[in-house]
Amino acid sequence: MIVGLGIESVDVTRFEASLDRFGDRLRRRLFTARECAYAAARPRGAESLAVRFAAKLAARRALGKNGLPWRDLEIVREGRGAPTLRLHGAAAEAAQGLGVDRVSISLTHDRRWCLGQVVLEASS
Repeated sequence: MIVGLGIESVDVTRFEASLDRFGDRLRRRLFTARECAYAAARPRGAESLAVRFAAKLAARRALGKNGLPWRDLEIVREGRGAPTLRLHGAAAEAAQGLGVDRVSISLTHDRRWCLGQVVLEASS
């Protein structure tokens, strides 16, 4: 049974402008070290961060918790595998409260727009 669904879009140009303006301070606030390292190794790193931000917004919406710490929501990709949402701290507690036992995430992006979608499921 689906217990949470979130979808969000982010304008890459606008997000890049925020990164230019606030730099490392914004990166440290929104992303884990692992997410930043992944983006830094990509040809279009800002786009990689923007799509992760869209997914984090979608996850907050799916969990019904707008005030969750950004870094409690981590989008990782292991090897050549699909992106995965890892929940830490308050985000993990919120998911547990909903009985979440399966998280599905979908990311898509181009040079202008990023889209993140999160589906939370519970067995009962």
